[in-house]
Amino acid sequence: MNFLDILEQLAQGLGHTLLVTLTCSATALLVGLVMAGLRQLGTKRIGWVLDVLTYVFRGIPVLVLLFMVYFGLPSIGLKVSPLAAMALSLGLIAAAYLSEVFRGALQAVSASEILAARASGMSRLQIFRYIEAPQMLRFAVPGMINEFTSILKYSPFAYTVGIPEMTKQAMNLTATTLRGIEVYLAVGVLYFGIYWILVRGALQIEKHFRVPGIGDA
Repeated sequence: MNFLDILEQLAQGLGHTLLVTLTCSATALLVGLVMAGLRQLGTKRIGWVLDVLTYVFRGIPVLVLLFMVYFGLPSIGLKVSPLAAMALSLGLIAAAYLSEVFRGALQAVSASEILAARASGMSRLQIFRYIEAPQMLRFAVPGMINEFTSILKYSPFAYTVGIPEMTKQAMNLTATTLRGIEVYLAVGVLYFGIYWILVRGALQIEKHFRVPGIGDA
């Protein structure tokens, strides 16, 4: 078995790795956006609750929360699938980090634009929808890239709940071939390939939605 054969074997788990990464990324993005919206439009009490949730989720290790969800919830009658467990652990932890990214991006929105919108009679919801949210997403792209990359790096935890992603395939392949260096080198190559595609795609999105005049030489 040569290096290309090892890559071919590992590719069997590539689809599961991508599925976990995309599912957790989508969960993080959706929940993070909801938290950002509630923080801007809600009351101070809602903001305080969101701050507490963000603090708690950022302080829990991914693997600990994953085991709490997948192995702990069945003890109270709630059984979740492995993919759902990843979304409820890695996805929510990443959402907590993304909500802070969005908070910082919102602070970069010009106060004069918001003041002008209020003077023109726009409601708080309209200001957030048409002025704050679009600029927030533009400013947050670098932070989002960083967080989605972290999700990819944490995706190997999926094998602990039975998802046969690349790390699981690598463990099985190493056990049968005893060629651990080559196998895990191939894993690194595949992960780097996914990372490169992710970053290049995100940079193209950032370039497309970049605010004119910002970041131009």
